[in-house]
Amino acid sequence: MFRTALRNVLAHKARLLMTVLAVMLGVAFVSGTLVFTNTLSHAFQNSSAKGYDQVDVAVRADYRESEGNTVGSAHELTQDLLDRSAGVPGAASAIGVVTGFTAIADQDGKLIGDGFQSQGGNYWGDKDPRYPLSSGAAPHGANEVAIDSETARRAGYEVGDTLRLSVDGPVLAPVITGIFTTDDGNVAAGGSLALFDTATAQKLFGKAGTYDEIDVKAAAGTSQATLKAALDKALPADAVETTTGRQLADDQAESIASSMSGLKQGLLAFAGIALFVGTFIIANTFTMLVAQRTKELALLRAVGASRRQVTRSVLIEAFVVGAVAGVAGLVAGIGIGAGLRSLMGTLGATVPDGPLVISSGTVAAALAVGVLITMLAAWLPGRRAAKIPPVAAMSSVHAQATTKSLVLRNTLGALFAGAGVAVVLAATSMDGSDGQAPMGLGAVLLIIGVFILTPLLSRPLIGAAAPVLRLFGTAGKLARQNSVRNPRRTAATASALMIGLTLITGMTVMAGSLQKSIDKMASAAIRADYVVSMANGNELSPDVERKLGKVDGVTAVSPLRNAPSRIGGETEYLTGVTGSTIGELTDLKVEDGTFEVAGSQVVVDEDTATSRGWKAGSDFTVYYEDGKRQRLTVAGVYEGNEMIRGIMLDNSTLTPHLTDPADMQVMVKTSGGASDTAKDALEKALGSNPAIKVQDKQDLSNSIASMFTLILNMVYGLLAMAVVVAVLGVVNTLAMSVFERQQEIGMLRAIGLDRRGIKRMVRLESLVISLFGGVLGIGLGVFFGWAAGELLGTKMATYELVLPWTRMALFLLGAALVGVLAALWPARRAARLNMLGAIKSE
Repeated sequence: MFRTALRNVLAHKARLLMTVLAVMLGVAFVSGTLVFTNTLSHAFQNSSAKGYDQVDVAVRADYRESEGNTVGSAHELTQDLLDRSAGVPGAASAIGVVTGFTAIADQDGKLIGDGFQSQGGNYWGDKDPRYPLSSGAAPHGANEVAIDSETARRAGYEVGDTLRLSVDGPVLAPVITGIFTTDDGNVAAGGSLALFDTATAQKLFGKAGTYDEIDVKAAAGTSQATLKAALDKALPADAVETTTGRQLADDQAESIASSMSGLKQGLLAFAGIALFVGTFIIANTFTMLVAQRTKELALLRAVGASRRQVTRSVLIEAFVVGAVAGVAGLVAGIGIGAGLRSLMGTLGATVPDGPLVISSGTVAAALAVGVLITMLAAWLPGRRAAKIPPVAAMSSVHAQATTKSLVLRNTLGALFAGAGVAVVLAATSMDGSDGQAPMGLGAVLLIIGVFILTPLLSRPLIGAAAPVLRLFGTAGKLARQNSVRNPRRTAATASALMIGLTLITGMTVMAGSLQKSIDKMASAAIRADYVVSMANGNELSPDVERKLGKVDGVTAVSPLRNAPSRIGGETEYLTGVTGSTIGELTDLKVEDGTFEVAGSQVVVDEDTATSRGWKAGSDFTVYYEDGKRQRLTVAGVYEGNEMIRGIMLDNSTLTPHLTDPADMQVMVKTSGGASDTAKDALEKALGSNPAIKVQDKQDLSNSIASMFTLILNMVYGLLAMAVVVAVLGVVNTLAMSVFERQQEIGMLRAIGLDRRGIKRMVRLESLVISLFGGVLGIGLGVFFGWAAGELLGTKMATYELVLPWTRMALFLLGAALVGVLAALWPARRAARLNMLGAIKSE
C-alpha cells in the first residue's frame, strides 16, 4: 500500500501541484513570521543588553501607593542618595541619570523619527562611559547639546550646527558640541537621543536636584549581587529599590519578547486563516482524486485491502504532499523573513544589526504544519473512499449522496447557523467587553453553519444568475448546470473565497462606521477651532497656553490640565479648565443642572455621577496631591464621550495644589474660525515647534482615521494571502473538473460546440462559483460588521453604521476578476483537448 500511495502521488503530480502551492503559501507565511519576529527580537535584545554594560546595579525610587486620603507619589533620588551610593563598599562610581522627552527637528523643521521614541537625557561630566563621543566635546551650559550619531547622520547635522528642539513646548536652539555613539534601543528603532549637561537636563525635565535613576558601577572583583547587597544596606529600603544590571537586561529581553509576541500572534492568526482556506483546496483535491480512482480503490478492496489500508494509502499521499509543501514553504518563509527585515530598512525603520535567526522550532513548526494540515484535510476523503463497497465502486453507484446524508447535513448546518445568529444577536445586547467572547463564539458557529449549508444554498443563489447566463447561449446554460452538478465541490471552492471576503468586508464596515462616529463626536463635542497637543501625547508646558492667548484673533483659550486626587478613598483624576471660557470651547449636552465651572463649582460626566451617586447640587470632599482638602459642589452633569469626560473644575482652584502643573491639551477658538492663516499664526506663536500639533476638528478626525486606515491596509495585505490561496483553489477545482469531464467535453465538441464555446463555458462556471463565494462573504461580513458595531455602540454614543457600498461593489468585482483569472488555464486546457481522445477516455 505504501508503494501504491507513492506511485499515485507521482502519477498525479500535476493535479497535486495546486495543493502543494496552497499549503506551501500557508507554511511560508508561518515560517516567515517566525523567522522575522525571532530575528527582530534577537537583534533588539542584544542591542538592549549592550546598553546595560555600564550598569552593575540600578537604584530607582520606590513608589508610595495611594492610601486613605493621600495621593500616591514617587520618592525622590536626591544628590545625597547619589553620594551615598558612590561611597558604598565595592562601588567604583555612580552616575545620576535624568531622562525626558526631547523632540529634535531636522534641517527642514520636521520632527525626526517617531515622537514616542524621541528621548533626552544628561551627559555625565566630561566623559560619560555610557555615551562614547565620536566627535566634539561634552555639552556644558543651557546652550549646548550632544546628539546620537544616527540622528546626526539621518539629518545631516555636524558639530557646531544649531539644533532646534523642544522638551515640553517652547523651542530651544542650542549648539551641537558633540556627537556620540549608543546602543540605546529607541535610537536603534529609529528614534533620537539628545543629551544636556546634568544641571540643564534637570531644569528642562522639571527634576531640579533629583534623578530618575542612579547607575552604580562595581569595583574590580566585586560581583553585582555583592554590590546590590551593600547598596540595600546603605540606602533607605522604603525609599528606593535596587536591581542588578543582569536582571535589568533579562527584564528588558522579556519585555521585547512580550512585545514581539503580539506581532507574532497577529501574523500567525492571518497565516492560520490562509491555512484554513487551504484545507478546502486539500479536501477538494483528494475528494476528486479519490472519485477519479474509484475503480482502482475498489479493485484493491477486491484483492484483499482493508478499509484501514485504503484510508492509510490516501493519508500517505497526503503526508508526501504535506512534507514537500512544508520544506518548500520553509525555504520560502526564510526568504520572506529576510525580505521583511530588509523592507523595514527601506521604509526607514532602523533595526539593530544581527544574524537571521532560523531556530529548530521554526523548522519543526513549518514541517509539522505542512504535514498535519494536509493529512487532516485528506482524512475525510480517505475515510469516505474506504467505506465504499467494492461492487458499488466498480459500478460507480456511490457517486450520489443519499437523502439521509443530505437531510443530516442540512439539519446540522441549520442548527449551527441558527445557534450562531442567536449568540451573535445576544452578544449585541451585552455591554462592551462582556460581549466580545460570545460574539466570537457566535461568529465561528455561524461560519461553520453557512459552510455546511453552502451546498444547499448554491442551487438557489446560482439559479438566480440563470437569466444573465442565458445571454451567453449554450455555454451559459452548461456553465450553470456544471456549477450545481456537484454542490459539495462548488461549496468547498466558494467557501475558500468566502472566508477571506467575510473578514475583509467586516473590517471595512467597522472602519467606515468608526470614522463616521469620530467625525460626529468631534463636531458634536468641540466648539474650539483648534486643539493643541504634543506629538507624542506628553504634557505641555503652561507657557503654551499663555502664548496662544496672546495671538491676534484668539477669542478663547483653555488648557485641559490633569491631576490625581483622592475622593472617597479612591483615586480620581481631575481635569482643570479655564471656567470662564470652557463653555465657548465645548458643546457638551447637560443632563442635569447647569454647565458652570468656577470656584468650588464643578461639572462631572454622567458615568462618574452614576457610579458615585451624585446629581446637581451634590457635595463631596476632594484631597489634592499636596494633601490639602476642599469641599466641591456638582453644578451640573454632562454627557461625556471618548474625547471629554471626568470631573472638570477651574484651574484657579486646582493649580495651587499642583507641584508641577502641565497640560495634556489646549483648546483654542479664533474670531474667524479655522483657516490656514489662523493655524499659521498659532504655529508661529509656538516657534513652529515640530513637537507640537495644532489640529482643527477635521485634523483630529483624520489623525484617528489614519490609524484605522493603516490597520485596514495591513489587514488587506495580510488577507491577500488567503485570497491567493482561494484563487489556487478555483484553478485546482476547475482543472481537475476538466480532467474529470474529458469525455463529456469531447462529446460537446463532437455535436458542434466550438473551442470558443468550451472556453466560455469553463470561464462562466468559474465566474459563477467565485461570485457565489463573494456574495456569501460580503453578506456575512456586513452582518458581522453590524454586530460588532452594535457592541461598540454601547461604549460610543455617536456610533453609526455606515455601509461602504463602493468598496463592497469593488470586492464583488474583485471576486468576479478572481473567477475570470482562475479560469484562464483550465479553459485553455479544456479547449485544446483532442476530441476523439477525450471521447475514448474513461
